[in-house]
Amino acid sequence: MVSWLLGTSIMLIHLLGVVSAIMALMSSRTSQGAVAWIISLLTFPYIALPAYWFFGRPRFYGYVMARGERDSVLRRVLARYQESSLPYLVPFSNSDTQAVEQLAMMPLTRGNSAELLIDGDATFNSLFNGIDEAEHYLLLQFFIVRDDALGRRLQQRLLGAVRRGVRVYFLYDEIGSRKLNEGYLRELAAEGVEVSPFRSSRGFKHRFQLNFRNHRKVAVVDGKRGWLGGFNVGVEYLGQDPRHGPWRDTHLVLEGPSVLGLQEAFWEDWHWATGEVTSLNWQAESHPNIDQNVVIVPSGPADKQDTASLLIQQLIHSATHRLWVTSPYFVPDQGVQDALRLAAMRGIDVRVMIPERPDHLLVFLSAFAFLADMLKAGVKIYRYQPGFLHQKVILIDNDAATVGTVNLDNRSFRLNFEITAYIPDTIFAAEVHTMLVKDFNDCRRITIDEIQQRPLWKKVVSRAAYLMSPVQ
Repeated sequence: MVSWLLGTSIMLIHLLGVVSAIMALMSSRTSQGAVAWIISLLTFPYIALPAYWFFGRPRFYGYVMARGERDSVLRRVLARYQESSLPYLVPFSNSDTQAVEQLAMMPLTRGNSAELLIDGDATFNSLFNGIDEAEHYLLLQFFIVRDDALGRRLQQRLLGAVRRGVRVYFLYDEIGSRKLNEGYLRELAAEGVEVSPFRSSRGFKHRFQLNFRNHRKVAVVDGKRGWLGGFNVGVEYLGQDPRHGPWRDTHLVLEGPSVLGLQEAFWEDWHWATGEVTSLNWQAESHPNIDQNVVIVPSGPADKQDTASLLIQQLIHSATHRLWVTSPYFVPDQGVQDALRLAAMRGIDVRVMIPERPDHLLVFLSAFAFLADMLKAGVKIYRYQPGFLHQKVILIDNDAATVGTVNLDNRSFRLNFEITAYIPDTIFAAEVHTMLVKDFNDCRRITIDEIQQRPLWKKVVSRAAYLMSPVQ
């Protein structure tokens, strides 16, 4: 009897492995990911089967269904928001901008102010001042929140806002902030802050969606001012962690109609997390003195297409003489790799800035598997020296730049909820250019000999890490 049960269980596991392999074949977003899962599921089903059901799902189906459910409830509010933005729409955008608008499913608006915030002190001084000036409501969303000196400063600012009658909504990713203790959250909730984790696995039927994470960092004050970029909440982002050393990051503060795009992204996430329909200000207002064009591009695993990857490819193809990219994690999919190589081959100054110090070892090792091909095509690769590089910035010619949360890797392209501000404005692009020139001066350039002369075992390890990148 025991042997029969054992044999039946083994057969069932292998059968489920075959069924899951077929699902991976039909639904994986990349051929590389499909092959990795199929081989694992057919060869090692005892290990791969639970891994696939927890980490291999290609889309965030729960969020997709929630979007459908919300249409009848929330669509009227969004219609009012879109109506209020009509006077600020940019009517004669070029084909490159139109492509970005199509990906974003949000309009390019004029009448905005976009201010770069370079490194931690500038970012959190700006954010904390904005919190202190809030009159009606605050929306805050971070991937990582820590109960340390910076986290406590944020907490006290939020409690002060609640005490003066401001509604505060605080959303955090339950995986990124898994070390955040309950006491921190209870203190906020006890004073009246509305607190919620994003809950990628919300509900029994979505319990296998643990690999999806909300990587957005967004703050909105009264629907009039908004922040986004690379910063989470922790003292390491101020350069106070000796393991990382000085922390190089970039954030952005917006004013104008584009802030409502940030607000809409938060609103959808909050609705998924809580089921609540929150009353907010949807009246667009232009900045009184500055007139910059901005479009907000949310992306994530609930999208019908690979928004983040397509956005990056569009930016690369639109460049005519310069494309500078910074990313802490650089393992782009084949489409982005090919686009970068082709851009360099047609004479574009393609530069990629990545960290010298590893943060996630597998991602760090993966890059060495394809850097030689990049370098041979003329792509210039730089490693940032003073500390850890975490900014996610792209400069296109002298005409446009992006700041956001998207890393150039599979997780950001297909597994994380991300958000990017695309700013086709020459003045802003000039400011980004000045910033990046200084950063490149703090880098060393990688040579082809450095890659090719690595020991064989390092090449093998890098290739294996790269093959695992679609399922990381």
